[in-house]
Amino acid sequence: MFYEMEIAGLKRKLPLFSVSEDLKIAAFVIFGDVEVTVAAARELLKKAPEFDILMTAEAKSIPLIYEMARQSERNDYIVARKGVKVYMANPIVEEVDSITTQYTQKLYLGQDEVDKIKGKKVLIIDDVISTGESLKALERLAAKAGGNVVGKMAILGEGDAMDRNDIIVLDRLPVFDKEGNVK
Repeated sequence: MFYEMEIAGLKRKLPLFSVSEDLKIAAFVIFGDVEVTVAAARELLKKAPEFDILMTAEAKSIPLIYEMARQSERNDYIVARKGVKVYMANPIVEEVDSITTQYTQKLYLGQDEVDKIKGKKVLIIDDVISTGESLKALERLAAKAGGNVVGKMAILGEGDAMDRNDIIVLDRLPVFDKEGNVK
């Protein structure tokens, strides 16, 4: 089963996957789709508030944040890591429960990232916003680091996320019943 939609002006067929007995989601995976990455970055930047630095969680939105940094002529962006690396001095941590991950995750920033965020206007980027739990964890990390979150953006808002007024997205990604019908 697939759901066909337009993303940043480009048609894509997204495969459907079960997340519970009676709920399916369309899997939007930006990895390997350079055309959508470039187009989505361009369209998101048109809607972006003024910012100093971009921030995302590892891993699916890394190509997007890279392209947004490149197009906005920024030389830096922040990726909250899912594990502590040896080069990460004095890491700070936040937990996140995401609908697309089967277990509680932790997101980390090292001192270098904290120093880059402190006192800055932070724009949080994701590929898809669903429950918003990843965004909340990133917001908490940015606050711990002394940054000021000025916006939260994603390519797609899934299900009830579109009812929120605190996020900016390019389009709606519906959720589906067990037969693959839009809910």
